[in-house]
Amino acid sequence: MCRYSDNLLSLQVIMNSKKIHKILIANRGEIAVRIIRTLRKLHIDSVAVFSDLDANALHRRMADEACPLGGGALKDTYLNIQKIIDAALDTGADAIHPGYGFLSENPEFAEACEANHLIFIGPDAETMRLMGNKIAAREVAIKAGIPVVFGVTGNMYQILEQADTLPYPVLIKAAAGGGGKGMHIVRTKETLRDALESASREAEKYFNDGTVFVEQYIEHPRHIEVQVLADHHGNLIHLHERECTIQRRYQKIIEESPSPTLTEERRQALFDAALKLCRAIGYKNAGTVEFIADQNQNFYFLEVNTRIQVEHPVTEARTGIDLVEEQIRIARGKEMGWTQEAIQPQGHAIELRLYAEDPENGFLPTPGKVTAYHEPQMRGARVDSSIDGPCCISEAYDPMIAKLICHAKNRQGALETAQHALKDFTIQGLTTNKAYLWEVIKNQDFIDNKIDTGFCDAHRETLEQAMKESRQSQHLDDIVASFLLFDCCKRRFEKHIENVWEEIGYWRYHSKFTVEVEGQKIPVSITEWKTESGKLKVSFDTSHLSPLTSSAEFIALNGPQLKLMLNGRPETVYCSVNEEQKTIVGFRGLNFTCCRTDQLNDTLDYARKTEVNDKSRLVSPMPGKVVKINVKEGDVVEPGTIMIVVEAMKMENNIVATGKGTVKQVLVQEGEMVDNKKQLIVM
Repeated sequence: MCRYSDNLLSLQVIMNSKKIHKILIANRGEIAVRIIRTLRKLHIDSVAVFSDLDANALHRRMADEACPLGGGALKDTYLNIQKIIDAALDTGADAIHPGYGFLSENPEFAEACEANHLIFIGPDAETMRLMGNKIAAREVAIKAGIPVVFGVTGNMYQILEQADTLPYPVLIKAAAGGGGKGMHIVRTKETLRDALESASREAEKYFNDGTVFVEQYIEHPRHIEVQVLADHHGNLIHLHERECTIQRRYQKIIEESPSPTLTEERRQALFDAALKLCRAIGYKNAGTVEFIADQNQNFYFLEVNTRIQVEHPVTEARTGIDLVEEQIRIARGKEMGWTQEAIQPQGHAIELRLYAEDPENGFLPTPGKVTAYHEPQMRGARVDSSIDGPCCISEAYDPMIAKLICHAKNRQGALETAQHALKDFTIQGLTTNKAYLWEVIKNQDFIDNKIDTGFCDAHRETLEQAMKESRQSQHLDDIVASFLLFDCCKRRFEKHIENVWEEIGYWRYHSKFTVEVEGQKIPVSITEWKTESGKLKVSFDTSHLSPLTSSAEFIALNGPQLKLMLNGRPETVYCSVNEEQKTIVGFRGLNFTCCRTDQLNDTLDYARKTEVNDKSRLVSPMPGKVVKINVKEGDVVEPGTIMIVVEAMKMENNIVATGKGTVKQVLVQEGEMVDNKKQLIVM
């Protein structure tokens, strides 16, 4: 039954409908940038909020106004309701758009907006409270007759009492959250307690609610969701489905629409179930109903996301509907501009999320400095990004940098567009998952739709090998010639000379030297260098490289983009210099680190010795915060014992013992910030 059968709330909203002149965006990163773009289109002023770490962030620079939130933890900045409400009131904002994540599904935030006469662009607090708790949402779905999987609710001790009767494998979830946070697969009862403790701790950290629940884990599932829109006039429509099966760490990295999996019959059944659930709760504004499907296309309700989704551009690409614009329209009390019959999706769309992370190291986040950034410019490709040039990616936030959305007449066309766009997408200075995404969408099993949510784990070795082969297939002589031309040209374009050695120039007095590419040393000779034409000829002293002589002729240098003729053919490469003063050469979509071994680097300490690998010295895999210490001095540990937990970029990392030993000294405390060089424990 609809909770608003008397339509009193709808009537009130309609009567109070007014034009919105200014909107504060209670978020950061690419979603804040994306919302600002729609506000510009609608001629609505935008207000950004920013932490100290985001003082020069793109969303802050794009907004019409910006309010500082100060420094400190998330609870003191982007999760601080009072600060954000004050910012909205101080700037005269009429409404607040929460984006996704952070406070977007926080009912207290929605109530605070209402109490301060600010329009909250999203569903009401009651709906968020009902659907934001997975346990309550599950009960609603059962009452509505929508299939759900077996589940157990309660606190950790109540769940442990039922450990012997659970249908393993089971999945632990944070009751109040999403985005893969707090999720753990448990295959035996012996590992249940540790997983429950970790899930509860993560849930408390990210959602301020440590409640968890356990449900049966469907093997080899697919993740499919339905986008909905509902206004206050009784109109409710779906905007078709998105398949989000390709995931790592329970978090989506590739989404597409339509689902290549569903039959038309099952697709319609999914739409009917999503609309039925939304009618049952009287849903308003934009939302997403998520389902999991087994190998026989039987689907089960997962949750309702009461906000805009990360992957919403996939739906926008197929329907031509600006979902943020519709959110604002509905929040104003207007009737939505679409009927179900008017929704006629076209073609196929796919979204790829680009993260600062290392796929070959367990997808661990790789915060650091971006030295060069270039987005592809081609038909059918859209980029939603949090950055627009060199900057720092902080370990304090989610590591997603940008999203690439490609649209074409069919799935094959969309994948081809995505491959070309990824090749031209340049992010240098830190490790990203770009090459990994490239190999996924070229993988034959993915192309043939032989996928499930375990695809990344099952294909780990295949994809890692494919990435290595792609790099090995590139001619090092082309990369070296491109690097040398850039190295010369950037000095030519620089207006200042740092020291006498650069003024004399190695080009004139030292024509034979070694170039190091990814650790491989390549002896080369400069056989010709014409400063007037910018033409360079390089001879290689190693017989295994072909051709033995390369020519590189300068065309143009625009920031990191170098256009050149390479052995008579036009090429565009992207080059930048990292913090170690090594040059990163982006060649045909792949980044290679190069340097001349004969040129001194003033930023390095050449007298310092490299420390040998010592297993008694335990360090964090990335900068982060120590959230739990499980051992003390004198403790004897076994291989695999979790000794310390370090949290970084919304992810917990377990520091485990590599062998049996005794803890000699613990060098950190809970709450301490550490980098990836800080020794944590001496064994």
